[in-house]
Amino acid sequence: MTNVLSLGLAEQTEIDAYTAFATAAPPAVRDTLGVGSLRLGPARALAIREDPSRFFNRAGGFDGNEPITADLIARVCRFFAEQSVPTGSIMIAPDLLPSDWPAIAAQLNLEEGPTFVKLAYDLDAAVVDVALDSGLRVGRLEPHQAREWATVMMETFELATPNEMIDLAEGFVGAPDWQQFAVWESERIVAVGSLYVHGETAGTFGGATRPDARGRGAQSALLATRLRAARDAGCRWVVADTGAETSGQHNPSLHNMLRLGFTRRYERTSWVWSEHR
Repeated sequence: MTNVLSLGLAEQTEIDAYTAFATAAPPAVRDTLGVGSLRLGPARALAIREDPSRFFNRAGGFDGNEPITADLIARVCRFFAEQSVPTGSIMIAPDLLPSDWPAIAAQLNLEEGPTFVKLAYDLDAAVVDVALDSGLRVGRLEPHQAREWATVMMETFELATPNEMIDLAEGFVGAPDWQQFAVWESERIVAVGSLYVHGETAGTFGGATRPDARGRGAQSALLATRLRAARDAGCRWVVADTGAETSGQHNPSLHNMLRLGFTRRYERTSWVWSEHR
């Protein structure tokens, strides 16, 4: 097994999860939403034309084994333009940025966007037990619960418009390499989370809790459950990413992961292409 988690593997697990999520939906859903993807050597780019949030328009997975050149990044920008999306984010681990990156960014009119924290969990370590509040239970999702689960995920993230975005999320439940989990209060799903198995590395994905159920241990329980599931799947590492904190901000997801034993690996700034620049 891999004793050291490479930057490339951490980045590829993330973008492959997003791409696998978006492309698992039925063709009619993908066509309606305008889902497109592009392979660029070790990297990938994804776009969803009808997603008004622009959250899924991204490129990543650069591993440093192939040069990151102006021509390569220009191909990513052309992909976003060809997919008719107004913006797209390019994710490159900071240690992989080439020395001439400021010139590349200026040439292609890229602007700095949000910063994310990349975290990792070494599954050689023990997974701590997490106590849920009374009345809550955590477990693996059953196929017949897929619609409710997808609705919780997309509504919590404010990604449920248009309605086909919920169809998109429903479509990856039970897809190859994916495992889905939930927390229930009685028979109602109040929190959700997924695990993407990518060889010896797995990625957490889509952890969300309804506002009225927050602060009761749901996401910590889902994280611990997914760590155990990744170990059972033969993984050595679990990677995750979440928004970096700025002055005066507090990101509960980040602190949940740190408390559970995830370690910070790096902070990564996204570089934003826009059709208007």
